[in-house]
Order: sequence, then structure tokens, then C-alpha cells
Amino acid sequence: MKPILALTIGDFNGVGPELALKAAVHPSVKKVSSPLLVGPLSVFEHCAKQFKIPLNLERATLASLQRPSPRITPVVDVGDGIGADIHYGIPTKASGRSAGIAVERAVELCLQQKASAMVTAPVSKEALNLAGYNFPGQTEMIALLTRSQRVAMMLISDTMRVGLVTIHTGLKNVAAQISKEKIMEKISIIDESLKRDFRLKSPTLAVLALNPHSGENGLIGMEENEIISPAIAESQASGILAEGPFPADSFFGTHRYKKFDAILAMYHDQGLIPLKLNSFGKGVNFSSGLSVVRTSPDHGTAYDIAGRNKAQLSSMLEAITLAVMISKNRRKND
Repeated sequence: MKPILALTIGDFNGVGPELALKAAVHPSVKKVSSPLLVGPLSVFEHCAKQFKIPLNLERATLASLQRPSPRITPVVDVGDGIGADIHYGIPTKASGRSAGIAVERAVELCLQQKASAMVTAPVSKEALNLAGYNFPGQTEMIALLTRSQRVAMMLISDTMRVGLVTIHTGLKNVAAQISKEKIMEKISIIDESLKRDFRLKSPTLAVLALNPHSGENGLIGMEENEIISPAIAESQASGILAEGPFPADSFFGTHRYKKFDAILAMYHDQGLIPLKLNSFGKGVNFSSGLSVVRTSPDHGTAYDIAGRNKAQLSSMLEAITLAVMISKNRRKND
């Protein structure tokens, strides 16, 4: 049987419902999986009619999960949101609540093995906070819900895999939030994920410096000498093929990233600007280390085009393809 993929609604004031609905009927998605929408059924119905997306939506039942029909798209109805709640382009408590509950239900489905993986449409952190979900992002929320202690956010494209030491934190806080132990943990998580999820036997990992020119041997900063290099050395001693720290500008500028299976960046924009410059619209957010398989598009809610039937589906399709691949690889390895 094809793997069941839980596709969450995301923020319904953004492009989330449009992406989820269009993905659910896309031939490439239906060929490799059985899509299961998670969100308010009434909102999905409203958006399907608005965007003229041809699909038959029905409230999901145990039978529809056990014996999926290619003619019906089941919906796990979170029952929190109606068409009148939609205010495109504006983060609201209602949209944040629906997005949060959808994530909770998708996690339950994966933990109960009723879904093989979850693919989350983009959410608004502001809307989630308005609804009482005080998380900096979906990665942190899902880690708590799954009780996953060791998680690393990664962005995957056709040219590189980038993991992050710090994620959604202000730039002024980055230096204080990195430590030898934290870097070693992220190196270990990514190494394990490359072996388990991507089936690489001896993966190589490049670790970026924090400061320009790798700190110039302490003239610009001491983090490389005191934190990053020792973390790499201890990781190497444990058998992990990690190298660095590399100055980020020359590392990407000379295309050295092509020689490594993955890259560990110290902070969000350091790693994701080069990745998105090469692959924007086709990258995938993958939460490595989680006990469930979770992917997401590499972009946000796109409030500026919400409700206009203009959302680009490419990253969502890549996220689904990756989720299917990783769920299959985990079954083979486990």
C-alpha cells in the first residue's frame, strides 16, 4: 500500500490550504502516496471551491485510512475554522489555532503509525503565538510533541544539505547560544540522519566558522579556537567525518560545498541564504532526529499572494517526494 502522508493546512490566511489541496490532487503525489489532509474540513471545502480544485473531500474514517480510495481525498477535520474566518494576508488567532491543532493531529497520526510521514504547509509564528502556541517554529513544536530530545533543522536541495546549530534566534544572541556540546550534538544528529534517512554509508560533513575568516586565529573572535574546532576534533575522534571550521564566504564562493554530503552552519541566514540562492522554490525543510518523518516547503506563508491562486507548488512537491523517500528508507533500516 502507498504510504499515507498527512498534509497539514498551515496558516489558512496564507497559501497553506492552496498548497495542500493542489498537492493532494497532483499526479506525482498520488502516484507515490495516499494524501491525507489535516485541517478544518469547512476551510478546505471553501478553498477548493474558490481555487476550482477538482477533488472529492470527505471526513476521514478508520476505513478510509486503511483502504484509501483514489477518488476521495480524506480530511482529518480539526473542526476549528470556517470560511468566514479567512482573512487573507493577515495573521489571526483563528488561523494560528487551526494551524497548531493540525500539527498536533498530524503528529498523533504519525506516532500511531496511521500516517508514514507529515508534510507541514507554512505557518505564521505570529498567528501561532496569538493562538497560544509559544514556539519559535514548527520544528520546536513537533520536537516537544514527539518527545524528541535531539533534533536538527536541515534544508535540503538538489545541490546541498544544510543543518543549523541555532535556528530562529536573533543574530545578537547567536554567539551566546553556541557551545562545543551543542555543535557536537548537531554534528552527531546530522551524521546519523545521513546514514539512516539518506542511506549514505560514510557521509562527510563540513562545519562553518562563526566569524569572518574563521576568526583570524583569535583576532576577530575566539569561538573557532575555543568552541568550534574542539567540537570538530571530538566528533572526528568518535568516527564522524567532519571537517572545518570553514569561512562561510569562501566555502560557498569556491563551490567547496560540492565536496561534502552536508554542511553545518552556525546560524539561520549563514547557511540558508546560499541554499535558497541556488534552489529557492525547490528546497525542503527537514527535521532530522525526530521520531517521526516531517518535511515542509522552504518558504513562508506568502501573505502577499494568498487567496490569488498563484502559489508555487514546486517546494511542496519536493517536500512530499523527500518525505516518501525518507519514510521508505527508515522502514528498510529499521
